[in-house]
Amino acid sequence: MNRSKATPYIFLAPAVILFLLFTAYPILASIVLSFQRFEGGSYVFTGFDNYIRLIHDSIFQTALLNTFIIFILQVPFMLLLSMILANVLNSQLLRLKGFFRVSFFLPAVTSLVAYSLLFSVLLQDNGLINEVITTFGMSAIPWLTDGTWAKISIVLAMTWRWTGYNMIIYLAALQNIPHEMYEAAKMDGAGRIRQFFSITVPSLKPVILFTGILSTIGTLQLFDEPFNLTSGGPANSTMTLGLYIYENGFEYFDFNYASAVAYVVVMLVAVLSILQFKLTGDKS
Repeated sequence: MNRSKATPYIFLAPAVILFLLFTAYPILASIVLSFQRFEGGSYVFTGFDNYIRLIHDSIFQTALLNTFIIFILQVPFMLLLSMILANVLNSQLLRLKGFFRVSFFLPAVTSLVAYSLLFSVLLQDNGLINEVITTFGMSAIPWLTDGTWAKISIVLAMTWRWTGYNMIIYLAALQNIPHEMYEAAKMDGAGRIRQFFSITVPSLKPVILFTGILSTIGTLQLFDEPFNLTSGGPANSTMTLGLYIYENGFEYFDFNYASAVAYVVVMLVAVLSILQFKLTGDKS
């Protein structure tokens, strides 16, 4: 191989080596770990024992249920809200568009830990939100000490952070829809709601699929919010799959079982992504 042919490979080599060391190898090693158990100072192959253990693990079942509840409550609501906001900010009549776009997007660049801690302070029993609520004569809400309200707190925190992120994606896609389509629909007597569901939503179909899959992956990996807001409590009511992987791996040092849980998450992401492709009718 002469020098001219070898040059591209030389430039690609650092990226390929880093990928193999820090991505490919950990993926393969964790797959192997999920079929092993640490006994007597060494790893022993145990087949599907870790996966069979999952079936009888009540905490895993609770974490799985909690994750799906948060997913069902948060993702559709957030994506719909993002789409509505993008539609409003794309209006020709709105002034100060730049200000509003930056304002809604700012939470997305906030540190995950910082914003989780901020919400933990706001949602304390004597926090600012309860202070406002009690000012109007209502009872304080146990945001972080009641199982149901703790889930709602996580949903609210995630919605606050990620709505603006998805809104920007929708806004970019909206600007590619020809304005003539809306003018024609308006001349045919279609109102704004009809235009939204007949033009905007169908035109955004590929983008909705994209944001839906990203949000699904993010929710199934949910860790920062329950870890910083509730630590999985009260009574495991906010224990998620991501938090359960962390506990098994870095608190109990059971990396084999943690790897098995992680690959269950991978399979769930794959199944849900395929379902989203089917539901949107994307044949490609």
